[in-house]
Formats: sequence, structure tokens, C-alpha cells
Amino acid sequence: MAFSTTVSQRKHIKRKAPRGFLKRVFKRQKPHLRLETRGDLLVHLNCLLFVHRLAEETRMNAFENKCGVIKKEHVQAAAKVILKKSRG
Repeated sequence: MAFSTTVSQRKHIKRKAPRGFLKRVFKRQKPHLRLETRGDLLVHLNCLLFVHRLAEETRMNAFENKCGVIKKEHVQAAAKVILKKSRG
């Protein structure tokens, strides 16, 4: 049965972390760096958590400004707050 043009086809979401890509980037940027066995996964999870926190803060900024659409200004303001919190 063929899909009609009105039905959107969903893109398949990858369930695995891009480990080969991460290892390759680490080796190019810092060849002397020695990571433990699953250190790349920890970096990937840290990145995902940062993006999740950024999205939540951005959504809250848009809601406070009574805006239904998230704009560039909301993301920039949220990034300042999240980066300040991440520094410790």
C-alpha cells in the first residue's frame, strides 16, 4: 500500500550514539588525549543533557515573553544562563 501525499513520513531516530564520529573528532582535536573505554559515551550524554537544559530554559524564556514561537533571542538568553550554571 502506497503512502498518500498527505501522510508525512517519519524519519527513523537513531538509538545509538555516534561513537566512531566522536572518537575520530577526539583524535583529530587532541591526539595525546587518552580516554577510558566508554569515555566518548559520557561526553555524548553530557552534550545531550546540555541541549535538553538549553531547550527547557529557552521554552521558559519564550513563555515569559508571551511568545508562542521560540526565537533566536530566547536561545541566546538561555545559553548565557545555562553556560553560567555549567561553569560551576
